[in-house]
Amino acid sequence: MALPTRRSGNGEMARSDPLAELDRLSQQLSGVLGMELPSLTEGFTPMADIEESDEAYTVELELPGVKKDDISVEVSGRRLVVSGERRERERVGILRRRTRSVGRFHYEVSLPSALDEDGIDASLADGVLTLRVPKAASERPRRIKVN
Repeated sequence: MALPTRRSGNGEMARSDPLAELDRLSQQLSGVLGMELPSLTEGFTPMADIEESDEAYTVELELPGVKKDDISVEVSGRRLVVSGERRERERVGILRRRTRSVGRFHYEVSLPSALDEDGIDASLADGVLTLRVPKAASERPRRIKVN
């Protein structure tokens, strides 16, 4: 696949690397926001769904081919971070095409309310990592009986 080209200031043709440009913009945005953003050229971000119920959040991440020992889950305050690595499998023949991501991955989300860090449950089945993240007791709705 040919990369797009553009003219540099001196009239010469220069190759443009879209991911490098996005990574540069991400670093600039990180400086403005005062927070670390993951690099676009280092790994990938898995697809995810987040559901909310009265008691907990359920986070499902698509991680086919990732072993449970290669996954790290961290929580701090309202922030949930899942990272790890999808390892390259050993190949016998010639790899003709690759469209699946391999290498390091990183997923980070700040959930809307306080969390019960000790009650988090994680399971990996059929290539989907499911995290059940309970809300802190103070964040759960309480029903008050009227006498």
